[in-house]
Amino acid sequence: MKPLSLPCVALLLMLGLSGAWTGLGSRPVTGSAPGLTQQSGLNMRRSYSRAVRALPVADEPDDTALTAEGSDLPTCLLCVCLTGSVYCEEVNPDMTAVPALPKETAYLYARFNKIKRIGNKDFADILTLKRIDLTGNLISEIEDGAFSKLSLLEELTLAENQLVKLPMLPGKLTNFNANFNMLKTKGVKANAFKKLTKLSYLYLSDNQLEAVPQIPENVRTLHLQNNNITDVSVDTFCRSNDTYYLRPRLTEIRLDGNPLVLSKHPDTFTCLNVLPVGQYR
Repeated sequence: MKPLSLPCVALLLMLGLSGAWTGLGSRPVTGSAPGLTQQSGLNMRRSYSRAVRALPVADEPDDTALTAEGSDLPTCLLCVCLTGSVYCEEVNPDMTAVPALPKETAYLYARFNKIKRIGNKDFADILTLKRIDLTGNLISEIEDGAFSKLSLLEELTLAENQLVKLPMLPGKLTNFNANFNMLKTKGVKANAFKKLTKLSYLYLSDNQLEAVPQIPENVRTLHLQNNNITDVSVDTFCRSNDTYYLRPRLTEIRLDGNPLVLSKHPDTFTCLNVLPVGQYR
């Protein structure tokens, strides 16, 4: 069975979008695309239609495989673009690199593709990004400056990849997720999270970490389960030189699944309001 031609795909997409707006009036659509209204949806579909009409007409689709990095097609014909949000999930044919994004992109969801590497130029011109989700790719390398210019980035998800070390992270992150990678302690710099003063949620479970990294003051939720952590000290969460020091914001710590018996370190958690989840005997 031959694949649908692009005009047919465009028609199906527009019909689907048309149904999504039926009965909504001018109310914004809630979800991952903030600010979406009936009028902006109509404008988007008109732009999409113009782009499709500009394509050369062919009786039969070309059998040559198109990739996100080698195709001349606009990104928004391979992905779905909705008012600042770009969805490139499980793209077929395979997406092996970060696609060129519209300048106004604020939310990028490029999950479950075959992206292998993040370079310094991939996000250099997209300064409006607030959320990037690259879950379920094949990323094994991220250049240190790949996210350095993203001053508005608040959420970064790199879960289910093949990372052995972390890049420099932007200072305004509130949520960072690198679950299910291959991170070891030597691949996480001592100050990797130190300057992230707004970080509230840190997820590093199912890696190969041998020690707890330095945790910023504002962190509320810390997931480190299923690593290789064997030891914690008074300075891991508290301060050995300050017996009055408290960390009331840190209310969820998971250390289960590590070769660590928490009851052997009773003085380690005196500054916390709750005990970590883990093995105590």
